[in-house]
Amino acid sequence: MASIEKRITDTGEISYRVKVRLKGYLTQTATFKRKTDAKKWIQDTESAIREGRHFKTVEAKKHTFSDLVDRYIKDVLPNKPKQAVRQKMQLEWWKEKMGVYLLADVTPALIVKYRDELASGETYRHTQRSPATVVRYMAALSHAFSVAVNEWQWLDDSPARKVKKPTESRGRVRYLDDDERGKLLTACKESSNPWLYPCVILALSTGMRQGELMGLKWQDVNLKDGFLILHETKNGERRRVPLSGHGLELLQEHAKIRRLDTNLLFPGTVHKDKPIDLRKPFETALKAAEITDFHWHDLRHCTASYLAMNGASLAEIAEVLGHKTLSMVKRYAHLSDGHVSNVVASMNAKIFGGV
Repeated sequence: MASIEKRITDTGEISYRVKVRLKGYLTQTATFKRKTDAKKWIQDTESAIREGRHFKTVEAKKHTFSDLVDRYIKDVLPNKPKQAVRQKMQLEWWKEKMGVYLLADVTPALIVKYRDELASGETYRHTQRSPATVVRYMAALSHAFSVAVNEWQWLDDSPARKVKKPTESRGRVRYLDDDERGKLLTACKESSNPWLYPCVILALSTGMRQGELMGLKWQDVNLKDGFLILHETKNGERRRVPLSGHGLELLQEHAKIRRLDTNLLFPGTVHKDKPIDLRKPFETALKAAEITDFHWHDLRHCTASYLAMNGASLAEIAEVLGHKTLSMVKRYAHLSDGHVSNVVASMNAKIFGGV
């Protein structure tokens, strides 16, 4: 038996207090702002009790999934500034789907249902999401549950732990061959924007992400010893980036005409404390060079590909690009097959000699 009690506060706010009583079980209660949510909770709770899915902890009985998301956004995301905006959006999507459920009623099967909905694009702007995108959404969900289990003790175990993540594609590998690279650099030199060419050279020679490059400040650049320090990186760790050759020469020349009213290496023309936007000049240069299917981020793929083809190991490529693991750079492994073969041949020659 279930009942819904409508409550109105002195300020006029309406809420619905719900009670579910089934013989032989403790009375279950919850409060909702919408009557439709209250009715849905009644149905789900009665089904859960009849099916024998008992509440594992008192806290799991007291808190809804909405409570978990709200607390996570309030207490945890402020400590993750670089991921906060994206993960808040992802968690609010899950909240829209599962917010009315008590934590004890969020099962792996329920998560699978909405995982598949996310992947198919149903009711989500009618857009199918890539496996990589679904993995990111599930990673945000998984961490929120982990915090609720380990730190808040709202759950005994994470229901997301038993849900399989989609298999991501091997990743895009688009790099410029020698002819394309020459044409692009020529077009960049001829660009009306004088900073396009040095920025493209730096991107190619260091493997820096666009945001890392455009956010560079002079105090983080050591032209004498040939390196710079990136304080804000995607993986949250400070990274030392070597500078050499043409890229270093261009920065040394650029330092002679640096602006003194800003710390940025490449400040914007309108706002001196905001990085310059090279999107249009870069697109114009690509068009002039007749290069298609290429984006700024692919300059980073060029760096990794050139390193692989010049004998760098996957560990060395990962260090240059700032990846914590080798999984992200395995896409370049086929480009270093010759290097690997030489290593194996050298080892065999040393061990077996002329035998």
